[in-house]
Amino acid sequence: MLRTQRDVVDYSLARRSALVDLFAGRVSAMDVCDAHPYLLRAAKYHGEPTRTPCPVCRKGPLIHVTYTYGDAFKETSGRVRATVELAALERSHAEFTAYVVEVCRDCSWNHLVTSYVLGTNGLRTRRARQSAQR
Repeated sequence: MLRTQRDVVDYSLARRSALVDLFAGRVSAMDVCDAHPYLLRAAKYHGEPTRTPCPVCRKGPLIHVTYTYGDAFKETSGRVRATVELAALERSHAEFTAYVVEVCRDCSWNHLVTSYVLGTNGLRTRRARQSAQR
């Protein structure tokens, strides 16, 4: 569990709006199924499959791709990370933002699901302070 998760933004209303516009015919599938080739590649090799079917093509499951951004990462800011990596990163970095994107590899649907801030917020953990005192 991620202990320091804060400033959570849920993009489900924007997602719902995009899908309503698609199904009402106000936008075409080409407008909403426009995943960049790099995002599709990240989903293929680094994504985490979900049990949720694609809302557009209903073929395969959606895949979550998590990107991390922060000054502490320097040249690796913007890198795709596995969810299991986030717990270690939140303990070792002051602050960074994670963005979770859902992707369908079949029809190229993609949408930002959520974003949140992780990190120690500049505070050292109790265990780290105790180690430093020894």
